Formats: sequence, C-alpha cells, structure tokens
Amino acid sequence: MQLDEILTEQRNHRSTHIDRESTLEMVATINREDQRVARAVQKQLPQIAAAIDAAYPKFDQGGRLIYIGAGTSGRLGVIDATELQPTYGLTAQQTFGLIAGGPRALTQTVQAAEDSPELAKADLAAIHLTSDDVVVASAASGQTPYTVAALKDAQDQGALGIGFSCIADSPLAQVADYPITPVVGPEVITGATLLKAGTAEKMVLNMLSTGIMIKTGKVYQNLMINVVPTNDKTFERSKKIIAEATQTSTLAAERALARANNNVPLAIVLIETKGTIAEAKELLATTNGHVSQAVKLSDDRH
Repeated sequence: MQLDEILTEQRNHRSTHIDRESTLEMVATINREDQRVARAVQKQLPQIAAAIDAAYPKFDQGGRLIYIGAGTSGRLGVIDATELQPTYGLTAQQTFGLIAGGPRALTQTVQAAEDSPELAKADLAAIHLTSDDVVVASAASGQTPYTVAALKDAQDQGALGIGFSCIADSPLAQVADYPITPVVGPEVITGATLLKAGTAEKMVLNMLSTGIMIKTGKVYQNLMINVVPTNDKTFERSKKIIAEATQTSTLAAERALARANNNVPLAIVLIETKGTIAEAKELLATTNGHVSQAVKLSDDRH
C-alpha cells in the first residue's frame, strides 16, 4: 500500500486551514478531532475485552506482558510497561517494552530501525519468548515492518499476540490473534500520528493493562493494593489504602500492616476476614494472591 493510500497519512479536510486560525480556533479544531478518538475506541470495546480475557490467565500464571513497537508507538508501549511496575508492584522482568532501535530510540529517532524485520527477530531472540507470554504490538499504520515481523515471530513461538493499529484489516491486524483497530481517521497535521493515533493507543493500552491487572488480583475494589511500602510516602499510602479498603481506622491499618510484615494484600485479608495471619496467608495462596477472591472464599467457608 502506498503512503498516500493509508488513512492515517491522508489529509484531514476539517483542519486544512488550521495555520490561519486563531489560537483558540486552533485548539478547538484539535479538540474536536480528539473527541473522535474516544468514539473510535468505544467501537473496539468488545475486541479489547476479548484480548484482556485471553491475556490475563497467561500473566496470572507467570507469563510476561511485553510491548513492541517503533517510534511513537514503541515509546507509548515502554511508558505503559514502566508505569505498571510501581503502580501494581511488578518487576521489570514481568512487563517491559521493546522499541525498534533499542533504548536510544526512546529519546532519538533511529533511522531505518523500524524497517528491519531482522532487528525484530534479534530483539525477540534476546528475551527468550515462551508460550506463556503476551505480546502487544502497536503501529498506527499497521504495517511497520519491525512491528509486524515481531508480532508474527512471537506468535510462531506460541506467545499470545495482540495487535493495535488505526487501520482496519492492516497487515498487523491480519496476523494478530486479537486485533484492536480504532479507526481515528486522518490527523489534524497530515501524517503526525503522535496526535489522534497516539491518543488512541494510550487509551487502548490503559484499558488492556488495567484490565489485566484487575483480572489478576492487583486491584481490590478500585484500589491499587500491590504498593510496596519502602519509604515514608509509600508507607502512608499503604495505610490509607488498607483503611479505605476495609473501612477501618489508619491506626488499625497500621497494626495490620505491621502484623503482615508490610504486605498490603495480606493486611487487607487479615482485617476483612478477622482471622489469623496463617489463615489469611492460606486464603491468598489458595486464590493465587487475589484479595477479593480470598475474602469471598472466607465468607463462603463461614
């Protein structure tokens, strides 16, 4: 497909005169286009939900969540993986991003890296993929050679492949186990896919990773419970989370946290079930660390 045939590279007739608009008119034009992004993503909710349901059992059983992309798409993947680590208490081995051109490409443009299927294969070989892993490959056009080759190679090795693009039936969508394709249309500035396509990718990645974290027990109610108290700030945050989750005082939360040896999920289960430390640990072990399931199991037993 020629560049001018790709929807994300075509001119947007609604912003043809943006260079002549006042500043307020300019940002209003951009904002109107951004509103189209949410509607395009909304149409993909069934596909996003299906991808989450396929991915979370693998992650729950020790598989990794791996993002792959080039340029803006690659950087957004790295951001999502990096933010998941402190938010949900994950390690850099559990989730990370690969970007065409390597770490240098996070701050600089690495010429020709995105055109290299060979580089994709080499990057994947270095991380030793398994069939337990989940690979999220993103490319606005859906045809970046590095990204398409990486996803295909990952699936050949048995990994689950999720493909994000803003073009329906793109090469990336065709090879993905779970294609997600919000069609956001031409950009406000022709070809600048850091705009609507980038916003759509951020929204979709937020849903995917948050959904996987919720489904694997990293969230209780709507609280992020896998925070690790390592300093005064995170200790205070941990106490607040426990208190809010259990509708108790911060003093009771602090006592439970001390009994649980600074393990927030264990402290929550301890308070919610009114049992012993041994019982709370057994409940969490039985439910693979899912706090809500552990609490429900305790209720069922009584």
